Amino acid sequence: MKEELMLNVATIGTNFIVDWFLKSVQDNQGIRCCAMYTRKKEHAEKLAEKYHIEMIYTDLDEMLSNPEIDIIYIASPNSLHYTYAEKALTAGKHVFCEKSMAMTCADCLDMYNVFKESGKVMFIGQQRLYDPKYIKAMEMIHAGLLGEINSIRAYWFRNNDWRRPVPSPDLERKINWRLYKEYSCGLVTELATHQLQVGNWALRMLPEKVAGMGDIVYWKDGREVYDSINLIYHYPNGVKMTYESMIANKFYGLEEEIMGSKGTMEPEKGKYYFEDVEPAPGIMQLINQIEHKIFDNVSFAGPSWVPETASVNKGHLIMDNVTTISGQSSVGAAGDGSIELVTAFCEAAITGKPAPNLVEEAYYSSVLGLLGLQAIDEGRVITFPDEYKIPYLNFA
Repeated sequence: MKEELMLNVATIGTNFIVDWFLKSVQDNQGIRCCAMYTRKKEHAEKLAEKYHIEMIYTDLDEMLSNPEIDIIYIASPNSLHYTYAEKALTAGKHVFCEKSMAMTCADCLDMYNVFKESGKVMFIGQQRLYDPKYIKAMEMIHAGLLGEINSIRAYWFRNNDWRRPVPSPDLERKINWRLYKEYSCGLVTELATHQLQVGNWALRMLPEKVAGMGDIVYWKDGREVYDSINLIYHYPNGVKMTYESMIANKFYGLEEEIMGSKGTMEPEKGKYYFEDVEPAPGIMQLINQIEHKIFDNVSFAGPSWVPETASVNKGHLIMDNVTTISGQSSVGAAGDGSIELVTAFCEAAITGKPAPNLVEEAYYSSVLGLLGLQAIDEGRVITFPDEYKIPYLNFA
């Protein structure tokens, strides 16, 4: 007999993300971890011991048939998200699935339709939707703080090969699944899906077409997916969102730069900037100019001005409690909305009430990434197909 309001969670996968999810879930009242599914039981034993999980399954259908299991957490390779989520929803389970939803637009749509028909709660790992500084940034943008949005730049740069050690050659494609088209769509599903959603969120509309290019520029090690991509999304009002990602240089990190006629928002850094900067007091300008050897001799009776350089604009914090860690902003314990996302999922599962628009946001970010990949692969501009458009309240 289950305890009142106590829901049982089962996980699919045994990687570090599962470890993080289990740690996050155990702090939520009304939720407990009870089972794990893995194809190799020995991989799950340490996690099971750590989180006091008694049941380890090697047969997914057997686990899904257990009526005591209420929630399924999916952290498998992207190629299996659709299959596992559809099975879990059909079995009457709530689902938390890591992004992106699927590897084809058709599977994304089918997964969405199964979710709608199931009446169950489903969350996708789009943590920016629960990041306090992103939420505040969008409130400010939609209130007109930046004026009319006219351009968005998004990028994510890393410097690693995504490769993991392989004990034997026959396990190469299974362990390093992110590098092969059979299991992954590369940068568009691993990174871009997080940021493409931000553009839609800011503009409250859907791009009508996309063009792009991609190459294997640096990591020429037998991988099949691109290590460098550039995409341009065109919105109906003429605004363009550019997206760039590569994994051979990390200097600029990641950001979404949302540019309006009155200012610019950098939500990842937790800052915004106005176009018109109040001039510093005249004496401070002169001291600064002398220190930087702009003038040898300066007359105190002369005029003062603010040079048109970005360096003089230090911007404003989106939220007062934003701190900076390694060049990136942080709010609270996790800093990126991940903890808030899991907490919201647990509450939704307990109440049985899906979060409005969450799956729709994840759906469009997944589909936009896949359409971008299609544009790259086919070398042409791809128009967003009508058959993949679903109702979305934020577009109103």
